Amino acid sequence: MIDFENADFLKLKQVDNSTYEDRLMPLFAPGEEIVASFRTVRDGVVFTNKRVITINVQGLTGKKTDYSSLPYKKVQAFSIETSGVFDLDSELELWFSSLGRIRFEFTAGADVARICSVISQYAL
Repeated sequence: MIDFENADFLKLKQVDNSTYEDRLMPLFAPGEEIVASFRTVRDGVVFTNKRVITINVQGLTGKKTDYSSLPYKKVQAFSIETSGVFDLDSELELWFSSLGRIRFEFTAGADVARICSVISQYAL
């Protein structure tokens, strides 16, 4: 599992949803769909209509991968910071029961409002 206590994510860049689709489809619940996909240099974060899935590529070869599932129904609160004129990045913070705060930083152009809309459907 990603060490959410000590690691602030590198900035996440939005990628096409098909980037992780083949890897994640076997893990999906019935009716689950990808809303948005993001990646750093090696790792990734996928927002579905039911949860956040973090993808932590491990080892030198990158063949070992850890998938962490964070269901929206465990979200107690969330906060977004949208991009501005000089600061083009945006941020999303989620507080999960029993896990604590998780922070995601996105590069310019990420549709954080859409992600929050999906989270709102399940967390409120």
